[in-house]
Amino acid sequence: MSSAPIARQEAGNDPYHWLENRDSDEVLAHLQAENAYLDAVLEPQQALREQLFEEIKGRIRETDLSLPTPWGDYLYYQRTTAGDEYPRHYRCRRPADGSLDVDAASEALLLDPNELAGGGFLSVGAFSISPDQQRLAYSLDSSGEEIYRLFVKELGSGQISELPFDDCDGSMTWANDSQTLFFTELDDTHRPYKLCRHRIGDAAAQAVFEEADGRFFLHCYRSSSERQLILQLGSKTTSEVWVLDAQQPQGDFSCLAPREEGHEYDVDHGMLDGQWCWLIRSNQSGINFALYRASEAQPQRSHWQQIRAHDPQVMLEGATLNQRAIVLALREGGLPILEVQPQGAEAYRVQLPDAAYSLYVQDSLEFHSTVIRLRYEALNRPAQVRQLELATGAQQVLKQTPVEGPFDADAYESRRLWATAADGTQIPISLVARREVFAAGKPAPLYLYGYGAYGASLDPWFSHARLSLLDRGFVFAIAHIRGGGEMGEAWYRAGKLEHKQNSFGDFIASAERLIAEGLTTPAQLAISGGSAGGLLIGAVLNQRPELFAAAIAEVPFVDVLNTMLNPELPLTVTEYDEWGDPNQPEVFERIKAYAPYENVRAQAYPPILAVAGYNDSRVQYWEAAKWVAKLRRDKTDSNLLLLKTDLGAGHGGMSGRYQGIKDVALEYAFLFRVLGIAHP
Repeated sequence: MSSAPIARQEAGNDPYHWLENRDSDEVLAHLQAENAYLDAVLEPQQALREQLFEEIKGRIRETDLSLPTPWGDYLYYQRTTAGDEYPRHYRCRRPADGSLDVDAASEALLLDPNELAGGGFLSVGAFSISPDQQRLAYSLDSSGEEIYRLFVKELGSGQISELPFDDCDGSMTWANDSQTLFFTELDDTHRPYKLCRHRIGDAAAQAVFEEADGRFFLHCYRSSSERQLILQLGSKTTSEVWVLDAQQPQGDFSCLAPREEGHEYDVDHGMLDGQWCWLIRSNQSGINFALYRASEAQPQRSHWQQIRAHDPQVMLEGATLNQRAIVLALREGGLPILEVQPQGAEAYRVQLPDAAYSLYVQDSLEFHSTVIRLRYEALNRPAQVRQLELATGAQQVLKQTPVEGPFDADAYESRRLWATAADGTQIPISLVARREVFAAGKPAPLYLYGYGAYGASLDPWFSHARLSLLDRGFVFAIAHIRGGGEMGEAWYRAGKLEHKQNSFGDFIASAERLIAEGLTTPAQLAISGGSAGGLLIGAVLNQRPELFAAAIAEVPFVDVLNTMLNPELPLTVTEYDEWGDPNQPEVFERIKAYAPYENVRAQAYPPILAVAGYNDSRVQYWEAAKWVAKLRRDKTDSNLLLLKTDLGAGHGGMSGRYQGIKDVALEYAFLFRVLGIAHP
């Protein structure tokens, strides 16, 4: 079956296809009317929303200094100021004593996004200092469409030049001459497909590489050693890497291993045993990846030497290479693990205080550094930046995200439960609540969050805003369902393509386990997810609407069948490896069987709040709009159904930090209303 007849068939049977007419008066009037309806319906909660906004804002240190990062002759850092939406970027001279103390006398403002935003949307993409530290390359998105303008600032004179290139994805990578920039252009489907080389002062740029296969994204970055430029090409299932000496930016990239369907690999360049070499993470010997090395002179695949074997129980997620150690990012038993292999010493694992947490290398610092920085947090513990001494494993907390006002991490308890899916698979659930809520042994309002796609792991994280739920007696839970990466590559594969129903079944099983455990009831259970997690929410609402008391779907991918039938959209050809190609009849029927929009039917649904971004290039605004319209037509209940479209934002919502708090306050007020939670 060809794509055109299927696409025409779907459009012909789609009563809300007209909502895809972007910028038409009819569509804008519809979205504005939905926003006005939401404002009118939630007007009685306006005081509560303002209370929640002030409450959440009151926990955040509005004026603060980030932890300075040393590089070369300078310390680089950010300052936040009360009333400003965005942090300002600064640097100062690096103290001779090796401390991180900011020298106010030498402080220089590098970039002020508050001034650039002008009160509207702003996203800073690249922020890249040249190797000689004389220039700043940065990129700006002023709409939320994730199309960036490119700029170079001369740090000595302050002169700013906008580069004359359009349709850029925002990435900017310096070569070692501090004169040559590599950047990436987007094709008509918003895919990064072309790498360009530009020498400062030239009027044009040279195309270096162009990727014709619509499944592959292109990305360029500097190696850990800062001696190599790496061009990574990747689909959802296959990789190809090209490299270039950063000292010779006018040269040609060379391929390490030509693409082979199903072979995924990534590389870094550094030093092992005193020799410059390549470090390669590859799945050629197993789906959880193994680690290889190759000499600088012979990096081709035939010369790769295995230094860590594939482990069916442990996922190798990544490796950070330093002159003094390799740090392996592992995933075991649903949790992130960091294993350090110092040069010439025994390997060890980083020790941590909590049973469930989030952990990753935040900054490897300079290649020769004796320390690196880790970011660590838990559901009940604010994020910490920890310094790790590579040789010994000694840790020091350099900075903990402050929580203003009365806060005691020990007042909250973090737990982990396991739900049993229909096929017997054990599904991990992370939970947090105030200790007295758990101790009471009574059902409580519960906020259950899920995602389950692309192999992404939802490791437990701390939230200042979430305290407004927990302090009102809520339990917060994360269902680590298949389709995510929490339990390794097999876990991801068991929740994609023909196995996608596992994601929905796992989430339902998690909800049922929480109810069976006596932690909540269907009348108190709210669910939430965004993007592909919004697809999850839409699907489980169709399948088990009676199980939930409320739902929030943010930028939800709910019109999956029609989107996947339109190859001109950004979220299509590159996504075939995740969802399948519905131009194949059996895939068409499979997606149609679970697609949230197609499966809306005449039944009662719980109260629903859907949020969309009009400039969203990943999940088009009309997915939420069409879904809500069809729900309004078909559902048999009178429960609240609201659509909020941010007309000046994209996939990530509004860009400023205060606007983000306002959005959370609206969602919480919606929940309190529909769950019947009273407030003074």
